[in-house]
Amino acid sequence: MIETAHKRDIVLLVDDSPEALGFLTEALEQSGFSVLIATSGTAALNIVDRITPDIILLDAVMPGMDGFETCLRLKANPAIGPVPVVFMTGLTETEHVVHALESGGVDYLTKPIDIDELRARIRVHLANARSAQSARVALDAAGRHLLAVGGEGKLRWSTPQAARLVNAATGSDEGLDTIETHIRLWMTARAASDDSGFTIRQAGRASLQLSFLGAIGADEYLFRLTVESGLSEEQILRQHFSLTPRESEVLLWIAKGKANRDIGEILGLSARTVTKHLEQIYVKLGVENRASAAVKAAHILYES
Repeated sequence: MIETAHKRDIVLLVDDSPEALGFLTEALEQSGFSVLIATSGTAALNIVDRITPDIILLDAVMPGMDGFETCLRLKANPAIGPVPVVFMTGLTETEHVVHALESGGVDYLTKPIDIDELRARIRVHLANARSAQSARVALDAAGRHLLAVGGEGKLRWSTPQAARLVNAATGSDEGLDTIETHIRLWMTARAASDDSGFTIRQAGRASLQLSFLGAIGADEYLFRLTVESGLSEEQILRQHFSLTPRESEVLLWIAKGKANRDIGEILGLSARTVTKHLEQIYVKLGVENRASAAVKAAHILYES
């Protein structure tokens, strides 16, 4: 029975053997895949500059640039980082399998290739890649300041919010490059038990705190970014919204879910005075009610 792939699935097939290319192309196209062909590592690199495949099947032994070097260079392209690479080769020694995985491959098939096994493995790796992508999209939508690196400290991906935060904090559009350098140094020097993360101090600028959240894959590590501005929460709100000191205190407690009476008791104010402050806060924030004010304040304090 011929299985049908998702209509958008593109397989990049990299092999220097015309016979292997012909055999595999025919089998994959019959299964519903679109197949791109490269007869060398250099050709593969040129293709991914224009088109991002869904999965890459890569021969390990090729003249010139072999499959291992090709995989390393493919993975240096951020767009190809999430794309699964499956090695195909007649080499069966453990050292070759390890080399393939260390180069960025997710799987290893020995030649001659069994087509049914190849289809099954492609299906599994495409499903895994889509699950990972869905998780990243969810993180992006949630506004989380997260980034992931490989074991060597090289950036694999980051949420858009993390990139914006880094660029704003460093005052540069190349802020992630700076972060990557610091992460690489920290991962090289840290003790096995050191899972806390580290802080990047910047003269005249806010400090960046990177909290190490742990491994999320065989060779992928997750960090959360926060900014240490040196300001209290009240000061942050006061500066951002041009509030008076008392207004910023009231707004902070609104953001924390306190009622007017509770705020009055905490700050030593009457409920009427709290209401007067809220009226001015609404005007300055451009909102009409306490719920909208709380959302705006929380966004500045915890998400921006």
